[in-house]
Amino acid sequence: MSSDEELELLRQKRMQELQRQLSQEQQKTELQQRMEEQKQNLLRAILTIEARQRLNRIKMVKPEFVQQVELQLIQLAQTGRIPLPINDQQLKVLLLRLQPEKKNIRFRYR
Repeated sequence: MSSDEELELLRQKRMQELQRQLSQEQQKTELQQRMEEQKQNLLRAILTIEARQRLNRIKMVKPEFVQQVELQLIQLAQTGRIPLPINDQQLKVLLLRLQPEKKNIRFRYR
């Protein structure tokens, strides 16, 4: 086997590996999109329009916090521990309960 043939075989193997990786990434992306769609559908059933709008506004500032809140809301709804749908006022109360306590930091000047 000549070096040109070996090089071509290596190129083909590398191309197949790259195509396999691309396919896996596409499948992962599609799965994430489907899961996000399912989550949004559940939230539409759980929250009123106003409550969803509030959550979306907060998401712009605190996306990690909202992600945790969304998962907790879904769990609470699925276990039947909260009445549905949750309106804006009820969401405000829930957010206050779930929000981590802020530490008061005071500076002393000498």
